[in-house]
Amino acid sequence: MSARVLIVDDLFPNLKLLETKLSLEYFDVVSAMNGPDALAICEKGLCDIVLLDVMMPGMDGFEVCRRIKTTPTTAHLPVVMVTALDQPSDRLRGLDAGADDFLTKPIDDTALFARVRSLVRLKAMTDELRSRAMASRDFGFGDPLAAAAAETGQNARLLIVDDRPSSAERMAGALGQFHCVEVEADPQAALVRATEGQVDVAVVSLDLDGFDGLRLCSQLRSLDRTRGIPVVMVADAGDRDRIMRGLDLGVHDYLVRPVDRNELVARVRTQVRRKRFADSLRESVQASMELAVVDGLTGLHNRRYLDAHLAGLFAESALRGRPVSVLLLDIDRFKTINDRFGHDAGDEVLRQFAERIRAHTRGIDVVARFGGEEIVVVVPDTGLDGAQQVAERIRERIEAMPFPIHGGTRSIDVTVSIGVAVRLPDDGGPASLLKRADTALYRAKNEGRNRVVAAAA
Repeated sequence: MSARVLIVDDLFPNLKLLETKLSLEYFDVVSAMNGPDALAICEKGLCDIVLLDVMMPGMDGFEVCRRIKTTPTTAHLPVVMVTALDQPSDRLRGLDAGADDFLTKPIDDTALFARVRSLVRLKAMTDELRSRAMASRDFGFGDPLAAAAAETGQNARLLIVDDRPSSAERMAGALGQFHCVEVEADPQAALVRATEGQVDVAVVSLDLDGFDGLRLCSQLRSLDRTRGIPVVMVADAGDRDRIMRGLDLGVHDYLVRPVDRNELVARVRTQVRRKRFADSLRESVQASMELAVVDGLTGLHNRRYLDAHLAGLFAESALRGRPVSVLLLDIDRFKTINDRFGHDAGDEVLRQFAERIRAHTRGIDVVARFGGEEIVVVVPDTGLDGAQQVAERIRERIEAMPFPIHGGTRSIDVTVSIGVAVRLPDDGGPASLLKRADTALYRAKNEGRNRVVAAAA
């Protein structure tokens, strides 16, 4: 997988060495020799991952990392700290700044390439979500990136899979201060629990008795219901090959025994934040998609949705020779309701009107606000007689019960006129069907309202 790698190092020989190695692995490389230049490149969207030296004059790598991770437009960028510092406290400081990993010089090339590919692959999974989520700002949701980047990474639901009681107890004790932790010794039971439950991060020991922990990691990454769960491997120091294999399989992160409790907490926090970042973007995308096809007042589908789905149902009806009918409903004297009781009361009536229609239609029927107080119901696989019966049932329910308004302090009687039409062989398209339903509705109004009229065949 190719990617644009930003190398940040104030020493030119170090920068050129990394650039040469990564270029030979078919990565595109950009470079910066100080923190401000690196931040500018990130903010312009010119890189996919950052390899960041710690020891730089002026703004050091920790500060650069912190700024990348706290800026909404760059928080999604993976950052790998590269340094000669090898103390656990240095590594922890980098992770606390938001770094995704911490590589010590001299750098192991195999580990570097595996980590870069893994992080780029994980970033690619959220890139499309990020671009789509930005559209949600047009629907009044605010900035989804800012909301996602503000995540603290605490109070998550964690699953530890480890059959060594002492090891599991130590990890649960460290993580339990910040999260809700469950421990499972049986890998198959753990898979079931992850599939059925709400797990934010799985911490998996690779050295399970009689079972390859990598297989469980692979299963968690491949199943639809667990694919979104970040997985953190715990391996022995000499298990380098399996760690690299795990990163190739899509495992998100790893720890080497003996596990430093502070590093464990920091790495899990990073994974929680990353998952919630993706979840937040996904929710923004889903909400914006719903608003794009849902009427904000009534909760019904809107005209855009109606046009698209009626066209498909019309074409299927013509192809299969199956009937499709349309009901066009209009509240009688709705303007009078608005004029006499106010537009808030009119909105209350419209919302209840929509609810009653939904209550008396099927799940396969399309119910959409056509405009103003008009609502269209598309009834697939239903001829004119059946559609008239549906319309009459709705008309009766509208008339039978008064509509509460002004927060339920009073109520008014409401009636509806309905025009019904069925697709005819010579209809040129959905517009012809809707036009005949509209003509039938016009007749219902002229003939006294509060009635159902079917279009002539």
